Amino acid sequence: MIAIGCDHGGFALKKEIIQYLNDNHIEFKDFGTDSEASVNYAPIAAAVGHSVANGECEKGILICGTGIGMSMAANKVKGIRAACCSDHFSAKFTRLHNDANILCMGGRVIGPGVAVELVDLFLHTEFEGGRHAVRIAQIADIENGKL
Repeated sequence: MIAIGCDHGGFALKKEIIQYLNDNHIEFKDFGTDSEASVNYAPIAAAVGHSVANGECEKGILICGTGIGMSMAANKVKGIRAACCSDHFSAKFTRLHNDANILCMGGRVIGPGVAVELVDLFLHTEFEGGRHAVRIAQIADIENGKL
């Protein structure tokens, strides 16, 4: 199950991504928002982050105007590695090397075609492990006050 959420700046793009998820029979849980009316992004990022961190959802997708605010907020949830991506290379390698569990994008930065391609890459690229696992463990150490 994929968690998805957006603020007003990402609402139009979220609709496009939901269409992709539906077309590809990928289950998702929508954490809002449901319109272009102004809304704060932090509570939505927290809800998606907690759903991924507690295992309710396998991965998450967050969209705001730039993707930056959502990534900053989501990364405050312990266990979350949210990456703001706007290109194919970053979306692929944030999974391969960083084991990112939330993809953040900017609805005012990229168009729906690229966004869907990034989501597809993110959802279908596996973590490479190996030397990268040590680095991910060090990120957890920072979260736990050990580094």
